[in-house]
Amino acid sequence: MASPTHAPPVRGRLLATAAAAAFVFGLSMAPRQADAAIVERIVAVVGERPILLSELRHRARPYLYRIAAAQLNPAQQAAEESKAFKDVLNRMIDDRLEEHAADKGRIVVTPEEVDAAVRNVAAQAKVKPSDLIAEVKRQGLSEQDYRDELRRQLLEGKLVQLRVRGRVRVSEQDARTAYAHWLKDMGGQPFIDVRILPLRILPGSTSQEAAAREALATEIATRARRGEDFCKLVEQHSDDPATKATCGSHGMQPWNALIPPLQELVKDVPAGETAGPLRLDEAILVVQVARFSPLPRFEEVKDSMMERAFSEVMERQRKLWLAELRRGIYLDVRL
Repeated sequence: MASPTHAPPVRGRLLATAAAAAFVFGLSMAPRQADAAIVERIVAVVGERPILLSELRHRARPYLYRIAAAQLNPAQQAAEESKAFKDVLNRMIDDRLEEHAADKGRIVVTPEEVDAAVRNVAAQAKVKPSDLIAEVKRQGLSEQDYRDELRRQLLEGKLVQLRVRGRVRVSEQDARTAYAHWLKDMGGQPFIDVRILPLRILPGSTSQEAAAREALATEIATRARRGEDFCKLVEQHSDDPATKATCGSHGMQPWNALIPPLQELVKDVPAGETAGPLRLDEAILVVQVARFSPLPRFEEVKDSMMERAFSEVMERQRKLWLAELRRGIYLDVRL
């Protein structure tokens, strides 16, 4: 039984965030075109350093894009944008507080450490660093924006280890509490391992080209149902190089972690059988159910629950530490 998914330490931002933004969620970071010129103003002051409206809008670009893409009515869009600005401003204030604490403690992040972080993110995504940067640029972020975000994450990691880690103590009872929370989150659903063979339909493809990809997906699914090795089919045809070595699998995951169309596709499919093709936007999926597993007992996942509890306690202590920093510095929010 694979360990259940749990939140990584330090609010889940360290390095994983940047990789996820570029490869998992596929968010476009392209800035929305402004309808009118923006009048510059100060939206917050942290110590002696102001945060400008232009800086806030720059950091909020991914959120503004997603809100615009949701095609909400004007009132809903305005409400969502207001919330996004407040959330991003709070993050920027925390960043300034952490930078101030780092300056006092003479804690720095070197360019070499950022370079190493880029390599680590690329390794996690199973791509070359150059491909990672190319993907970041394709999503609308500059390389410097990306490196700045990594630098902030690394700085926070150093500060948390130095200022927060010593406050964290985790007991078996904490792990059992985390296990209870996890069971509630899972909703009693089992775990499942699905192998996915995706075929991309490139933007700008003609209807004939799209039909050819769909025909190939149907052929692959038929071959798998006739007994061909699914792993070899993945190796030969998958457009996801990151999972070719794992037979198209991302490992055991809770049922409710699957997107609804995938849940619907495999809900009645026995282990070892193939389903699909399933068309999702610009991808066609052929899916094989590898195995099911019921929710594990606490003893089977105790180590993972200790890690989960540690992450939860660490996050609480990080928030308390940031609240202490806010009380110790001049802060004026004007948004």
